Amino acid sequence: MSTETAQTLDRGLRLLRLVADTPDGLTITEAAERLDVGRAVIYRLVGPLTAHALLRRDPTGKLRLGLGVLQLARRAQPLVADAALAPLRRLAEAAGATAHLTVADGGEALALVVVEPSWTQFHVAYRAGSRHPLDQGAAGRAILRAEPGLVGSVGELQPGAHGLAAPVLGVPGLEASVGVVALGPLDEAFAGPLVLTAAAELTVALAAA
Repeated sequence: MSTETAQTLDRGLRLLRLVADTPDGLTITEAAERLDVGRAVIYRLVGPLTAHALLRRDPTGKLRLGLGVLQLARRAQPLVADAALAPLRRLAEAAGATAHLTVADGGEALALVVVEPSWTQFHVAYRAGSRHPLDQGAAGRAILRAEPGLVGSVGELQPGAHGLAAPVLGVPGLEASVGVVALGPLDEAFAGPLVLTAAAELTVALAAA
């Protein structure tokens, strides 16, 4: 790969990241200023990125992410799911509650992986693929919070269900949380460290993937 090609690729990736981090969109001029390049460079980058649906121009001319990014994210989900299985299984067995990995997807919280404990007589049945608003439930609010710590919920998504979740941090491009849900109150002093450990283990697993 030539130096010029490598520079173009680097600038294109930086532009994608910049647009992803700017929900309100960016004009060509704003993008050029923030990347410290000329407007002509941005125009050259936007062409192929738009052709591959990674970027789009909205009616006002601002740059926004395209649907191609969503397609790439969905194709990466199996990798995340595989890495999550072992930490979630340990979490479910130790906590005696249904464990889950939830990711942000199109403004909703998507339960990507769900593991139920094997030894409990009763537990919450939580189907992988379930969706709910990001601002409801411990899992979604932990994703929105995106800071270390625990988020709890009671009956927000299912009457009588108690949830506890923590965000998965340190994985670029991943907005996710790990948590448990139970039919009764959760002992945060006991279950909290288990949830935090599972979230940390998932970060390590993904870094090694």
